[in-house]
Amino acid sequence: MSAAIRSRAAVVLAVAVFVCLPGSARAEPEAPYSVRAQAELGALAVLSHRVQFGQSGTDFNYVRRGGQDNLFFVSRFSVDLSLRRHSVVFLYQPLQLDTRAQLARDLVVDDTTFPQGTSVAFKYGFPFYRVSYLYDVLPGERSELAFGVSAQIRNATIEFAEVGGSKLKSYRDIGLVPLLKARGSYTLQSGVFFGFEVDGIYAPIRGANGSDNEVTGALLDLSLRAGVNWLDRSRLFVSLRYLGGGATGQSDPEAFSDGRTRNWLHVLSFSLGADLTGP
Repeated sequence: MSAAIRSRAAVVLAVAVFVCLPGSARAEPEAPYSVRAQAELGALAVLSHRVQFGQSGTDFNYVRRGGQDNLFFVSRFSVDLSLRRHSVVFLYQPLQLDTRAQLARDLVVDDTTFPQGTSVAFKYGFPFYRVSYLYDVLPGERSELAFGVSAQIRNATIEFAEVGGSKLKSYRDIGLVPLLKARGSYTLQSGVFFGFEVDGIYAPIRGANGSDNEVTGALLDLSLRAGVNWLDRSRLFVSLRYLGGGATGQSDPEAFSDGRTRNWLHVLSFSLGADLTGP
């Protein structure tokens, strides 16, 4: 067999072996970007929750007086778009606490009084949407340490409704809140990983707190997690999360309100999560 024929045969054999190799064994070029979808489901406990509407309104404790002393279902969904060191994260966090309680004492909400003994339905809805940008200062196959900023849109609904009666106080608010953000993780050779994520701000000045009025606001969303790589591009994890914040201040008076508001919420949640990365 001539040298030319042997050379062609060797090339054909090499191509055939490459084609027959499983996809994971081929040296495919790594995509410059990735998309990660993530979901969490779990339980939430209210540590503390107090509100006051109106200068003479009741300092109301939802946990002791409003039925928030149970566990609540919680979920969380996000999509992470990464290009080398840069990441953009889109997050949706539903959060609604619906309870009922018979009042042990009078409840004053702005100009309305719910007398002692009244059965009241409480609705506290505070879902939010958040978009974040992160830059990884410690890039690596098994590590991340990233810093950035977030913009959060709150979509609040707070209601007090007399059960079987006509009394109702309802408050709604949409606002944009800027946040600082950090995220980190480290994966062991075994595939077990540990991580954290935090968004937060303390804003005692107008504008920075997401309000046009003199309101002091703060927010902290901190999670610690541990998990394991599962299958090819997915992971399973558990997450412990603290979410707290609120606002105190004076807004413009309205027909049935003098504008004074105080609202502070602190919750702790435990969830199971999974994510999937592509392409």
